[in-house]
Amino acid sequence: MEARNQRPTELKAEAVESFRNHVSSAKVDFFRSVGLDFVMGRREGPYLWDLDGQKRLFNLHCNGGVFNLGHRCQELVRILKEGLDELDIGNGHLLSKERADLARALSESMPADLDYTVFGVGGGEAVDLAFKVARAYTGRSRIISALGGYHGHTGLALAAGDEKYRAPFGPRAPGFHQVPFGDTAALEAVLDGDTAAVILETVPATLGMILPPPDYLGRVRDLCDRKGALLILDEVQTGLGRTGRLWGFEHYRIVPDMVVLAKGLSGGLYPISATVLRRPLESVFHADPFIHISTFGGAELGCRVAHRVLEISSDPAFLDHVRTLAAAFARGVGTLIDKHRILVGLNQLGLLMGLRLEDEHSGPLLSVTGYQNDLLMVYANNDPSVCQFLPPLVMELDQVDWIIERLDLALEQAQAFKDAS
Repeated sequence: MEARNQRPTELKAEAVESFRNHVSSAKVDFFRSVGLDFVMGRREGPYLWDLDGQKRLFNLHCNGGVFNLGHRCQELVRILKEGLDELDIGNGHLLSKERADLARALSESMPADLDYTVFGVGGGEAVDLAFKVARAYTGRSRIISALGGYHGHTGLALAAGDEKYRAPFGPRAPGFHQVPFGDTAALEAVLDGDTAAVILETVPATLGMILPPPDYLGRVRDLCDRKGALLILDEVQTGLGRTGRLWGFEHYRIVPDMVVLAKGLSGGLYPISATVLRRPLESVFHADPFIHISTFGGAELGCRVAHRVLEISSDPAFLDHVRTLAAAFARGVGTLIDKHRILVGLNQLGLLMGLRLEDEHSGPLLSVTGYQNDLLMVYANNDPSVCQFLPPLVMELDQVDWIIERLDLALEQAQAFKDAS
């Protein structure tokens, strides 16, 4: 009996050691150094349990929106299991009903002529494809992105990101340029006749959920039109209801030329990404429809799950629930801003939220004290004065008060630690 009671602890210790020896010794050392001794075990809805069962976290990170519908949404699990009775990943060279059904549904959910979809596995791959299409369609080479933005770790996507993600791996690919987010004058100064595309996150999450000025995206759209460049919006985190509308760009009443989707489209169960194109852009594949292939992109099992994710996320009642939760969090965080000097503000568009803190040391510190109070939060990597705050969109309204209570304690501990340092 005693050995059986010890088994979860031993299982966790073995997992940590195997991770250290075969996945990443640096990650193990980092998490131990900050007291986050946690290995993912059971997960359900908004919760994650440690492998040894000793700790439960409320997930306010959601892996950047992967778990919009919570962990292991039972309806999606059922769809995936049933799909296994008849489907596999399929073959990217052949025609597919599952890919066609999902692409049509995406087209119907988008404005104007955003009618075609190319599927991938992750967001970086989807961004890479968007750049390839932009260059092929325009015959131009330059890509402009925002400083502090983030579009993935693959080749072309990496080149559109900040230097700290690129520098260890060699020189940047040519043809990429960055400007400050929200600064149309800076964009206009560099947007030239060789610019194929401008790519922006609708709200840059890794930069701390900085909301664009009200007229910014509209002015970017106008600049792109005047210069003949394409506008790509990265909706990997803002898409699928996170902002209280199905697509984040709906708040700004513009139509991009391409939309990049990933993370939440998977339902947290099957990796899938999508690059949605305006109808004329699909012509780049006419001469050779096999010029771009993704072996696992648009896997048929994943398409079936993603199709239901899209249906759930576009339901008016679902979006109304997101807006109700957002209002409750705004009120709750507002009371904490009045109480704790370490918390200076809230960046918010729906349930895409960033807790603005008094300095760059506070985000990492709150990530730790949040963990100590059973909240999984992660600071914004390109602005550590902001702690990302991304609850599952399906959480219950009465759970908001509990989260605010735990956040209150975490802020108090973080402030006490700073005062004592």
